[in-house]
Amino acid sequence: MPEFNVLVVDDEEDFRDTLVKRLRKRNLDVQGVESGQKALELLDKVRFDVVILDVKMPGIDGVETLQEIKRKKPLIEVIMLTGHGSVEMGIQGMKLGAFEYVMKPADIDGLMEKMRRACKKKFFHEEKIRQTKEP
Repeated sequence: MPEFNVLVVDDEEDFRDTLVKRLRKRNLDVQGVESGQKALELLDKVRFDVVILDVKMPGIDGVETLQEIKRKKPLIEVIMLTGHGSVEMGIQGMKLGAFEYVMKPADIDGLMEKMRRACKKKFFHEEKIRQTKEP
């Protein structure tokens, strides 16, 4: 059984495919898409716990995608992927609700630790909501 479900959103195909394969080897259920628009469409159909989101993409960029994810699914935790020229966008993402930002190329062990913490936060909030609904 997978530890948690992850969506990787990055327009760089080689980077995305490599990250998806490396995360699957760590017993995660991972899917990858190449755009913010496709990520939003998939989020309507599939449950994810954590989204790894590139900030610079054609079409809807990472910050806009983050805002829409938080509007539609506020409990999903988002980790922003930034390059050297886009650190400010990563910081902006955190101000808008991202859990963390990570510089590319991402260290897989460091990214795994951030995803575990993000997922733990999500599960904690889901449990609090469940407890408030119980009589």
